[in-house]
Amino acid sequence: MRGALLIAGRELASYARTPSGYVVAAVVLGLDGLLFNGFALGAEARPSAEVLSLFFYVGGVGTMVAGILLSMRLLAEEHAQGTDVLLLTSPVREHEIVLGKFLASFAFLAVLALLTFHLATLVFVHGKVSLGHLAAGYLGMLLLGASTLALGTFASALTPHPFSTVLLTAALVGALDPAAYLIGQVADPPVGPVLGYLALHSTHFGSFQRGLVRLSDVVFHASVVYLALLAATRVLEARRWR
Repeated sequence: MRGALLIAGRELASYARTPSGYVVAAVVLGLDGLLFNGFALGAEARPSAEVLSLFFYVGGVGTMVAGILLSMRLLAEEHAQGTDVLLLTSPVREHEIVLGKFLASFAFLAVLALLTFHLATLVFVHGKVSLGHLAAGYLGMLLLGASTLALGTFASALTPHPFSTVLLTAALVGALDPAAYLIGQVADPPVGPVLGYLALHSTHFGSFQRGLVRLSDVVFHASVVYLALLAATRVLEARRWR
């Protein structure tokens, strides 16, 4: 665990030293602001709880975009810069490398999510919403971001270039949501319900969006994170001994 924390600290510091971290932050926060004003607030009056629910809906989309973009900073960047050999020959286990990279990107994503808090407080100040709704919504955003980043870590272990990592991560996330959800709505049982259940946002974020925390949704996102990071570790182990 010590090795993972050292790698996470080094990676997190690099976000502040390189332009890519600021570019991702600007894109995601700008997208969240535009969607909040254009979609959540809209032109017509809505109840405060509905506005907050729509805010978390678009915030979830922004969090997934952030996870996809941040995937370029994971394992593939080490390969592109030629530092992967040094990393793989260091006295650090593969699972520590994967976990350290994931923790750094998740910490950065959590900061981006918290930077949108002023938008949610606008609804809180000018309307009547519960603190529990705020807490549940942000918990869901963090879990959704963790699932996306874990898939991005796996994609980053498979591909040698940051740009191809972004494309593969987008394909994996798109296959789970919205593709799996839409196919699940029209496919016959048992295929339809199974595919619909795999939807990251459409199926396992809606309860958080409405201010509810369901254990099944928490377990689902935790399972996605575990399986994706485990798969990334196995790929890295194969690369080390190749």
